[in-house]
Amino acid sequence: MNQPLDFEIPSSVRDLAAKSVEQTREAYNRFIEAARQANDVMLKSSDVFSTGAREINEKAVKFTEANLQAQFELAQRLVNAKDIKEAIEIQNQFARQQVEAYAQQAQELTRLVAQSAQKVNPTNQY
Repeated sequence: MNQPLDFEIPSSVRDLAAKSVEQTREAYNRFIEAARQANDVMLKSSDVFSTGAREINEKAVKFTEANLQAQFELAQRLVNAKDIKEAIEIQNQFARQQVEAYAQQAQELTRLVAQSAQKVNPTNQY
């Protein structure tokens, strides 16, 4: 009754999932390129963004790209998992890594916001 689940994922299912991941990655790449182009146009045509806001925006975009790339890598690893146990191990490892990444990203964005606020109003200490 308490035997471990040893369910093997059929190769046809893995192949279909791999194709879906690749199609999603291609769509993401087209989207992110369009977003970059729109961001470039906005930054070039407007002086509304200060240097600090621009830096924060660029960092946030880089973090988003890195997080989405990590998600694609996770999906690819899950597609190649041989069984449920391996898939769960992959997911757990990913979750630990992303929690660390999110914490570092939050610290970096907080630092940039404080730095920008200091430049805008140098008499206040943040």
